[in-house]
Amino acid sequence: MNSTGQSWGTELDASVARGTEFDAMVLDASETVRERRIQGMRKPRELQEGAVYHVTARANRKEMIFDNKGMKDLFLEVLVRAREKYRFRIDNFCVMGNHIHLMIRPGEKESLSRIMQWILSVFAMAYNRVFGYTGHVWGCRFFSRIMASFQQFVKIFEYIDRNPVEANQVEEASNWHYGGLWHDCHGVRGIVDGLEEYIALAFPGRGLLLLESD
Repeated sequence: MNSTGQSWGTELDASVARGTEFDAMVLDASETVRERRIQGMRKPRELQEGAVYHVTARANRKEMIFDNKGMKDLFLEVLVRAREKYRFRIDNFCVMGNHIHLMIRPGEKESLSRIMQWILSVFAMAYNRVFGYTGHVWGCRFFSRIMASFQQFVKIFEYIDRNPVEANQVEEASNWHYGGLWHDCHGVRGIVDGLEEYIALAFPGRGLLLLESD
């Protein structure tokens, strides 16, 4: 049940089932063909075992697909389902009106592309089922960048926290229910697991917020 009191269970279950079928039948078969097709057209995705990635995905035509709070809830439900299916960690995240940010660490031998394709396709199918739409929900392929240094990690981590503040959605980042900071402050698990100790040391203010919320 989401924050609006409406259940997306039927739409999500059907889309997860189709996402599983898509995962098994399409991704493996088309991976080589897709990579050959785009070779020379765009830069290959940089991948590295054990890396932390900053991932963003934007709605087709920059439409405000997440303006409805229920759609934000739906996307969070998809993230939870994805973590049950694949091994990966989310250090921080934010869902905005027409795009999402994730700081994601795929587990050993897990594919970032496979994880993100499943998340985005399952959400798109559920979204279209809810509204009776057809066609693309997401725009261009998702963007990803490896966090090459701890300084870069900290910069992007804080940028994700500040996104709703900079967009004038809330005055305090900790009040945005659809971000990692709010989930940490309220002990909500399933998407974020809490900061690892060495990362928490870089965010003393975040630690104070967690203490205040206890």
